[in-house]
Amino acid sequence: MSFSFKINIVIVTYNGIKWIDKCLQSCGDYPVIVVDNNSSDNTLGFIKKKYPTVHIIKQDKNLGFGQANNIGISYALNHGADFVFLLNQDAYLSGNCLEKLIKVKSRNSEYGVLSPIHLNGEGTRIDSKFSKYLLNNEDFYSDHILNKPLKNVYDFPFVNAAGWLISRECLETVGGFDPMFFHYGEDDNYCQRLNYHGFKLGVVSEVFLRHDRIQEGNPINTKSLLYLERRYKLEYGNLKRNDFEIQFKHKILGLNKSILKNTLFFKFKKSAELRKRLKLVYKIKNEIAVSRNINAVEGASYLEL
Repeated sequence: MSFSFKINIVIVTYNGIKWIDKCLQSCGDYPVIVVDNNSSDNTLGFIKKKYPTVHIIKQDKNLGFGQANNIGISYALNHGADFVFLLNQDAYLSGNCLEKLIKVKSRNSEYGVLSPIHLNGEGTRIDSKFSKYLLNNEDFYSDHILNKPLKNVYDFPFVNAAGWLISRECLETVGGFDPMFFHYGEDDNYCQRLNYHGFKLGVVSEVFLRHDRIQEGNPINTKSLLYLERRYKLEYGNLKRNDFEIQFKHKILGLNKSILKNTLFFKFKKSAELRKRLKLVYKIKNEIAVSRNINAVEGASYLEL
């Protein structure tokens, strides 16, 4: 199958020597752009030696997932790409993955982002985290279990960005990843903005990639300030929330009341923890407001075009 448009694969690397050979091998003859986040292993040396046609954009510091991808996306669009496929360094394309995604996209223009189904590293089962995303469309599991005819594409509010096909139209309307997020949360935020600007996100049935990631064993600390910062930014940065200012005031008022209550009952440790949360809320309020103002406007925000 041949296409008249150009697809670039963008891969952000950081100490990815364990996976990068399989990753690049799976890309076939597609043009690949690697944005390296200042790896300290031999990732870049290996790529230069074995894959000399890969275009490398080396950074002198770790920019995080979103900002590094923005650099690769910008380069691709500035060099004529009609589509960009974001691929994790620990993920591998299977079969004619991109051709099948493009075929579905050509018949369904309303989708800004299309994703294959993510399998585990061996390709023996659905990736554990991805399987949880699939719960958000009941038809997906029902159609498979009951042997119903599969739809070409199933709608979802979110899947992670380990393998996203994004159209130029989408990128020039929604923009790139918001630099308010350094690592984790940027793809959630992008899906919120995708929906706000009238695009859909879909998972294409019978199209796969393998995600060879290490499964995290430790539960997320939902009380950590890092987690709370990401949660607050996603919650209040969601453009579908028109009550941002009001809800932020309620959050501040609620925290102040809780601090006072815990202090009166001599729960000083809890009170100190809540003061840290309050300080965090004040710290990120303006950042979220600026982000909302930028993201509400159609355009290639965060991209250098």
